[in-house]
Amino acid sequence: MALFDLSGDALRGYRSTTPEPAGFDAFWAQTLERTRRTPLDVRLTAQPTGFALVDVHDVEFSGWDGQRVRGWLTAPRGAAARGERLPAVVEYVGYGGGRGLPGDPSRYALAGWVHLKMDTRGQGSTWSPGHTPDPDPHAGPQHPGFMTRGVASPQEHYYRRVFADAVRAVEAARTLPFVDAGRVAVAGGSQGGAISIAVGGLVPDLAAVAPDVPFLCDIRRATTITDSDPYGEVVRYCAVHRDMVGTVFDTLDHLDGVFHAARGTAPSLWSVGLMDDICPPSTVYAAFNAWAGPKRIVEYPFNRHEGGGGFHEGEVLGFLHEVFGTTPVA
Repeated sequence: MALFDLSGDALRGYRSTTPEPAGFDAFWAQTLERTRRTPLDVRLTAQPTGFALVDVHDVEFSGWDGQRVRGWLTAPRGAAARGERLPAVVEYVGYGGGRGLPGDPSRYALAGWVHLKMDTRGQGSTWSPGHTPDPDPHAGPQHPGFMTRGVASPQEHYYRRVFADAVRAVEAARTLPFVDAGRVAVAGGSQGGAISIAVGGLVPDLAAVAPDVPFLCDIRRATTITDSDPYGEVVRYCAVHRDMVGTVFDTLDHLDGVFHAARGTAPSLWSVGLMDDICPPSTVYAAFNAWAGPKRIVEYPFNRHEGGGGFHEGEVLGFLHEVFGTTPVA
């Protein structure tokens, strides 16, 4: 895929022209108020893995509307027993994937931090397994995938529930006696990047946010400049439901990372692939330029949606060591 989007100064200065939906803050305040009516009820169950350097726990907590959400909690071996209070990274997963297996490598735990990898409700059958259902009813037809699940209203949309779960994942991590609640960061790639941006806007006191090639940014533009899924799900839905176009985009505006980014104040590290046809670079820059706090973005000029891969993982580790005030082992 050659360059297909804006480039140069036009790209780096790009800002979305989509107006913020009325009542955006009230909508999310009501969402979180409803979610917090149920106690978190965090439960950890130790998992045998055979690892010598980390402890792994199955973690459960109450997310949207009290529905149980699962994840993996990985920490340096013996941290809880030693009474340490460590930084933590809450990680969100890319589209279609789940939390994976308890033996999956955790670079954040190997860096010396607590790592909570949140399962994404209803996903986990595409490239990594998941174990959290999406029991909420959603009215109306949908195109296969998650973009149009409940798209007839912001109140019913799938990502309202996911973003609420994600905020609760941060709150769950902060309850743990071996986590320093003042040093919790969020991170993720693609869909996980979108979720981290939303949480960055909804949780005001995070230590850092690291969205990698983020999805769900400047959604109206994205659906007009790429044919790739998952944005293609919206296009195909609107091609059939011609009378629903206005409703669809009004709903999706309530989820857009551009508007969440405008409320994010934590230090942030972003990435973008300049040949990315899944999350087009201008849509990433739309959210990056809206971010209200300190920010830096790393461009990968010849990469598509894989972005920087392992190169960017190193960038993120260095960034988090800096904001956490920790020192990498020489």
